[in-house]
Order: sequence, then C-alpha cells, then structure tokens
Amino acid sequence: MTTPASPAGAGAASPAGAGAASPAGRGDEVDRDPSLPRVEIVYCTMCQWLLRAGWMAQELLSTFSTELGAVTLVPKTGGVFRITVDDHVVWDRKTDGGFPDAAELKRRVRDQIDPDRELGHADRTTPTGDAG
Repeated sequence: MTTPASPAGAGAASPAGAGAASPAGRGDEVDRDPSLPRVEIVYCTMCQWLLRAGWMAQELLSTFSTELGAVTLVPKTGGVFRITVDDHVVWDRKTDGGFPDAAELKRRVRDQIDPDRELGHADRTTPTGDAG
C-alpha cells in the first residue's frame, strides 16, 4: 500500500488538487456561451444597496434566463449604483436619477440584447425610477 503524496507534491494527480490550478471564483466548471451578453450591477456597500442589487439581478435572470451569459454583483463604495450590459451603461443612479423600477430596467436591458423581443406588461410606459 502506498502513502498519499505530501502537501509539497500534491496537486496534479490528486482529485482534491484538481481545481487548485484555476483561480478561485472563476467558475471554470460551468459551460458558458461567451457570445451571450453579461450584465454587471455595481452597488455601494456603504449605502447598503446589496438587497436592491440582488433583487434587480433576480428580475433580470427571471426574464432573460437563457439570453444572458452572467449577471454579476460588484461591491463598491461612493454611492455608486450602475448597471451595464457588456460594458454599455444601461442605468446609472447619478445620471439617471435614483433607481430604475423593474420594468424600466428590463426594457433597457432588452434594448441592448434583443430589441425586437416583446416584454408583455413590462413594455407599458411607466415613470422611470424612484428617488433615492
């Protein structure tokens, strides 16, 4: 019977060390279509906007479940709340004034990823965002 490799020699042959080669958090084990758009929601942690960012991410994933490659939450400070699709800003709290409601956000994301898609009730005209 052989003894397990020492920590110095562990890695290549060890199943436990198999994932050690890829950087933490990259999600290399998931098959992603690189051609699909990626949404990034940058939010201020000091303002405690994580729940708002998470709710908006959930809304986008529910509506565009197969059309998006990823929705990523990015914590920052400084009062930022910005949503981008492939580096194109679709909402910025400071320039757009406040936060988008779900329907407005879905329209703006749709306009970037699939302008001909109908959103049903979300296509109705509503006020753009709330103060905050």
